[in-house]
Amino acid sequence: MLSVILRNLVVNAIKFTSNGGHINIESTIKGDKLIVSVSDNGVGVEQSVIDSIFKLSKKITTSGTNNELGTGFGLKLSKEFVEKHGGKIWAESEVGKGSVFKFLLSLENDNV
Repeated sequence: MLSVILRNLVVNAIKFTSNGGHINIESTIKGDKLIVSVSDNGVGVEQSVIDSIFKLSKKITTSGTNNELGTGFGLKLSKEFVEKHGGKIWAESEVGKGSVFKFLLSLENDNV
């Protein structure tokens, strides 16, 4: 499940970042928490979209920088998988400057 989460976040970063752009994957341990982030300098996401991007009830369709179709299903699946591990996932973004998608997991959780 964790590899699916990371793969979905990286694929989205690639999809929404122009050729020659930058994608960073980082992890940090703070106490008993692991925080993983995937950031890019891509097109960014409007706040109104971020507010609903992880909700299963919302259907969001967007085009990538090379006209790839994005349905948001990977992010919804990633949210479900993160929550099954007792964690949380969120996004921060600015249109035209890029996005950061992060997830947090407890290192003390037996499911990790």
